[in-house]
Amino acid sequence: MIELKNVTRRFGETVAVDNINLTIETGEVCVLVGSSGCGKSTTLRMINRLLSHSDGDILVDGQDITTMNPQKLRLNMGYVIQGTGLFPHWTVARNIAMVPRLLKWPKERIDARVDELMTLLGLDPAIHADKFPQQLSGGQAQRVGVARALAADPNILLMDEPFGAVDAITRENLQLEMLRIQQQVRKTTVFVTHDIDEALRLATRIAVMDQGRIIQHDTPENILRRPASDFVENLVGKQDRGLKLMSLRPVRDLMTAHATPRPPEAGAEGLKEEDNVRLALSVMLWRDLPQLAVINARGEETGFITRDSIIGAGA
Repeated sequence: MIELKNVTRRFGETVAVDNINLTIETGEVCVLVGSSGCGKSTTLRMINRLLSHSDGDILVDGQDITTMNPQKLRLNMGYVIQGTGLFPHWTVARNIAMVPRLLKWPKERIDARVDELMTLLGLDPAIHADKFPQQLSGGQAQRVGVARALAADPNILLMDEPFGAVDAITRENLQLEMLRIQQQVRKTTVFVTHDIDEALRLATRIAVMDQGRIIQHDTPENILRRPASDFVENLVGKQDRGLKLMSLRPVRDLMTAHATPRPPEAGAEGLKEEDNVRLALSVMLWRDLPQLAVINARGEETGFITRDSIIGAGA
């Protein structure tokens, strides 16, 4: 879907992005991660031509972006930034409807799409559609920003530190929301962050950048198990990589399944099948429990996971 070939970006004498090569497959979430000033946001903005590249080629769906009309290119790319960028004098519904209105969709289709996206993102249209951005919490405003980016059903979603301005609890909730939405809509996504834990949680593949170069481009598990350099190893953490690996593995992978699902015991501690193994171990240690029940989406107990099975499996 997106391909960067020997791409460089200079600002005067300064090289911000230095001869990078990157291929992002259709439906993949590629997270660009690295310290401030490493070139990750510059790379993102070159994809939708908010910044031009100095050298090299950028292809979207096989076509050189310099041959494409910039407005049409951007209309096929949702764009989410830190702080949302919502128009303060527009209602939530009008903010979300911005691109469909530019594309001259019929009003009925726009209204249906706004309601659909607000519902998808956990915002009740009856309550929030007519509010203004200043009447929303930070997390609600960020959800509106994501809804606006998805409104015209673009093929590509670009997200530049979208959750960086919200508190830790809201940030975690937005990450979970992002994972849930990606399971449903499967957009090709380029996501910029400086938070390695956020990158590990959201990415299909991670591109680690340093001083304008891509140091490693790989799956979260491979980056944790086989960091390509001391820089990458320090970024992911030398001492707690085992715990980070546990966070990539769902409970369902290590649980012992019941022959048939059954109602959970009243008052018993339980985990969802999609919860990660790190969370399971944390709860067991905190509660001093040898095992925990595993519950499916219908509220049925489908099995159990033990402390010994986690330790025995390693990461």
